[in-house]
Amino acid sequence: MEIVTNASQVRLGDRPLIVCDIDEVVLEFLTPFTAFLRSQSCDLLPRSFRLHGNIVSLLDGSELDRDQVDTFEDAFFASQDLWQKPAERAIETLQALSDEADIVFLTAMPPRHHGVRRRLLDRFDLAFDMIATEQPKGPVVAQLHDRRNLPVAFIDDMQRNLLSVGEHVPKCLLVTMMANADFKPFAPVPVDPIVAASGWEHAHDLLRAHMASGIAPVTSRTG
Repeated sequence: MEIVTNASQVRLGDRPLIVCDIDEVVLEFLTPFTAFLRSQSCDLLPRSFRLHGNIVSLLDGSELDRDQVDTFEDAFFASQDLWQKPAERAIETLQALSDEADIVFLTAMPPRHHGVRRRLLDRFDLAFDMIATEQPKGPVVAQLHDRRNLPVAFIDDMQRNLLSVGEHVPKCLLVTMMANADFKPFAPVPVDPIVAASGWEHAHDLLRAHMASGIAPVTSRTG
């Protein structure tokens, strides 16, 4: 099976599928983004579970407006290979899981930054297929799954993305996880059926149990 989305070609075998967000899940994001902001005389304050409203100037303490925040975030993505590193135990866990399942990265990032992220992931031996999109994630995962009679799991740090996938791919295992400890207390309490993983070791156990269960979702075909 071949799927083309945002110029990313994804080929799946006859195995379970794990679709995985990248920022704050596979790669640290908030910690390196904070370091990047400080290099620009700004700072990210852990006051709520968001970027907008929490980034301030170190020069006068003023909050950056939405356009300024978006500009900094885009500049960070353009130079992410200088800042980001894998979350703890992400590499070894994903490589172990890849013995039993196909793994696809689904990142909420402007597709124009696909190339620099691809090189960054390859540097860390995370050579799994990747889709970069700013579209809702539920329809993308549904397209990937395409009514296959195999277990599917989705990992993300944002509840709206998990709920989107849950809506479009019923019985998909939904796992929430994030690397940054400062912002984790501000994350929304997971709603059913989302399951919180404390880290990659815990996620590994959840994913293995789901794959062993043989639970497979049924979705309508897309496209």
